[in-house]
Amino acid sequence: MAPKTKPDTRARVPLSTERVLQAAVTFADEHGIASLSMRKLGEVLGVEAMSLYNHVANKDQLLDGMVDLVFAEIDLPAGEGGWKAAMRERAESARQALRRHPWAIALMSTRTSPGPATLRHHDAVIGSLRAGGFSVEMTAHAFSAIDSYIYGFALQEATLPLGDTEEETAEVAKMMLTQVPADQFPHLTEFTVEHVLRAGYHYGDEFAFGLDLILDGLGRATGLA
Repeated sequence: MAPKTKPDTRARVPLSTERVLQAAVTFADEHGIASLSMRKLGEVLGVEAMSLYNHVANKDQLLDGMVDLVFAEIDLPAGEGGWKAAMRERAESARQALRRHPWAIALMSTRTSPGPATLRHHDAVIGSLRAGGFSVEMTAHAFSAIDSYIYGFALQEATLPLGDTEEETAEVAKMMLTQVPADQFPHLTEFTVEHVLRAGYHYGDEFAFGLDLILDGLGRATGLA
């Protein structure tokens, strides 16, 4: 007679909305948002998909919650140091969050049911600009310009085939140069050889330069430089 198997007495971690959302974020980080489904998320958590609906009403609410977790990772603008320093620090924190969660780039500005972290974030950005002397109209212009730059840069950073290290970037650039006749594309060749293949080059370093252009321009436009 085969020995009886002992029942599994390990305590299961109970499901919660937080656990469901964190698992969904981790899944999207590893597999992309297009691969996420309630069935697959249930498999990750070791439950039937229907159990998830006790914690999120539907896929839209799941996405809302995931986006809210990403917003919660972004540092809120600090009150000291002036509006430029606050916007610079917040922009860099947002960029780093989007590097960790590139799937969120397309979702951050599309949700119509923002969560508490999302609302706190937006309120703090607006409040920081208003405290810095921006009118309501100029606050709207600044918020739009800065966020368009952050999301656009994050998308380009996530999709450019340059790699994460200087060595990977150089390898890709050299490979692409073999397909670009220098006599036909002299400016592209010059740019690649003298800039991209320069020691220490990393595309991410461009972020601060572009951000400073926007902040300096806003300062001139408002007289608050």
